[in-house]
Amino acid sequence: MTPSFDGRMDSGELARVLVDFLREEYESAGFDTAVIGLSGGIDSAVVCTLAAHAFGPENVHAVLMPAASSSPASLSDALLVAESTGVQSRIVGIGPMADAFLATAPDADRVRRGNVFARCRMIVLYDVSAEVGGLVLGTSNKTEILLGYGTLFGDLASAVNPLGNLYKTQVRALAEHLGIPERIRTKAPSADLWEGQEDEDELGGSYEEYDRLLYDLVERKIPPEEMIARGTNAEFLRATTERIRRYRYKGRLPRIARVEQVAPNSPPAASPDKE
Repeated sequence: MTPSFDGRMDSGELARVLVDFLREEYESAGFDTAVIGLSGGIDSAVVCTLAAHAFGPENVHAVLMPAASSSPASLSDALLVAESTGVQSRIVGIGPMADAFLATAPDADRVRRGNVFARCRMIVLYDVSAEVGGLVLGTSNKTEILLGYGTLFGDLASAVNPLGNLYKTQVRALAEHLGIPERIRTKAPSADLWEGQEDEDELGGSYEEYDRLLYDLVERKIPPEEMIARGTNAEFLRATTERIRRYRYKGRLPRIARVEQVAPNSPPAASPDKE
């Protein structure tokens, strides 16, 4: 029998820790206003709710950014979260700005087009942050970050991310504790970058399957051969570890070359005298 995910946490205590984290991070940076892209999915719903608790709903600006291919249900679910939390909200359609660029790339496949949508949304969020004097909140969870399932300088961009160390399964438990509407908690996860897109179809496995594997591999540091002996599919394990290796660059700051700072035409350092 395949073991269940065992990274359970006390959701009430976790919510308190994350609200405190947000307050401390924003206070240390000199901000008390948050900006979030509200997609209608579970992750952004949880972050929006935490932010409303941390800063007060009047200090949280949620931006709903549909594209022409976006599901109408995503917009209605995002509006439901904005209404239930009482945060400030606005709708900014990204269709015209994305279409203007994509007209120059008529052969772009759906992945390229989806990346354009994700980066257009981040342009909007950072402009709103400049308008209202706030910091952009991230909504990517640890499962997505480890698997590289996100757009660099798109949905992965933020100033502060309260979910980045929580697996998707943990986010779902937290969402239930926070009272996120059931229809948002139970619908198929989707980045909503093209019609009919679903995360688990693209990833080739369910979030629960990935969370079990990642928790054993990353948190418990169980050797791969032991995981296989316990019943983990060897090919699934191999593909996942390769995916982690391949997309590791997405989860870190840009690499900067280390060079010695030497003034132009300066003489070389003197060598010590030899005895």
